[in-house]
Amino acid sequence: MSWLHQKLLARILAGLVRRGAFLVIWPDGSRSEYGDGQGYHAGIKFTDAASVRHMAINPGLALGEGYMDGRITPLNGSIHDVLCVLLDNLRDTRLPLLEWNAKLGRLLRPILQANNASRAKHNVAHHYDLNGRLYSLFLDRDRQYSCAYFPRGDETLEEAQAAKKRHIAAKLKLDQPDLTVLDIGCGWGGMALTLARDYGARVTGITLSEEQLAAARARVAEAGLAERVNFELLDYRALDRPFDRIVSVGMFEHVGVPNYPAFFATIKRCLKPDGVALLHSIGRFDGPGATNPWIAKYIFPGGYSPALSEVLAPLETSGLITSDIEILRLHYAKTLAHWRRRFAANRDAICTIYDQRFCRMFEFYLSASELAFRLTDHMNFQIQILRQQEALPLTRDYIYEQEHQARFASASD
Repeated sequence: MSWLHQKLLARILAGLVRRGAFLVIWPDGSRSEYGDGQGYHAGIKFTDAASVRHMAINPGLALGEGYMDGRITPLNGSIHDVLCVLLDNLRDTRLPLLEWNAKLGRLLRPILQANNASRAKHNVAHHYDLNGRLYSLFLDRDRQYSCAYFPRGDETLEEAQAAKKRHIAAKLKLDQPDLTVLDIGCGWGGMALTLARDYGARVTGITLSEEQLAAARARVAEAGLAERVNFELLDYRALDRPFDRIVSVGMFEHVGVPNYPAFFATIKRCLKPDGVALLHSIGRFDGPGATNPWIAKYIFPGGYSPALSEVLAPLETSGLITSDIEILRLHYAKTLAHWRRRFAANRDAICTIYDQRFCRMFEFYLSASELAFRLTDHMNFQIQILRQQEALPLTRDYIYEQEHQARFASASD
């Protein structure tokens, strides 16, 4: 039957790869070439018939697994080059197998994205409780593990992550000292520390990652900000305290569509009547979809990047007010390109922490994610949320004014 799977996969590739050049060396040593030769160039080699069969049946899962296991190897380039060819062509061509898997994923959403408190903690531990040194080897110094902000486009990673924090702080309108801020999904504490140190806020950060909690608490003590910043191991649904401001950056992707009403109910319950909230998340342009099965299995179990239509419906029924929406195009592609290059530069050190298979897994993850933002339908959105329309000025001018002031103050330090 191996010849049948090879023939089936060859037909799939012939229908998919119309642009660029893609070389395949099959397990028997035969070669096939696809594309028009214009654009991206790459190739792969299959080491066994099982990997061909898996690719023909479930390509969304099989390519990543085959690369991790060394059964699918790139030719004359890297896995990034391979993904460039395939994802560039997927912009114009729909694969029935991938479409069917996406439909199945949407049908199974109540199960796959249930994410109750215990399951959410388990899912977070899968990715965020990895060895902390790993993240220090490819993130910026502040360990910002979310989309940076590139006002010019040529910023360093450190500059762009600092700009992201200024941009978010400006939207929160932290124009008074001692405003209380809730940071939902606080990571390693960088946002909370910045809001306390640079804006005089009093911040409570919550996370489900024990590794991140320990690191964040250590950073608070080192910075001497224990009186202004507090971190807790807590699910967002368990919170019932009032705050002047609420911010959530890069956490909403782990909530799951069935839990959006509970998430926005928490925002409404905890945000003071004259308060401001800011939600920063990955999204998608092309409408509701499904998480890639490889990403769901190996990187972010229970995770999903929503279309705005899926977010706005429960937000509208929550009784909250959407006061501003901004789409960040290509900013995450630039961020991920920085992470991918840093990971490659430190690959040998990372391999001493884990192993080659882990390194290949992370390479595939970073490249696939970067290209999802650069070549397909992914983007980032920021939604500003109020309980009362009068809580903010009538125009957005204050955002740019506060951002400029913060940038000037930072440059003067």
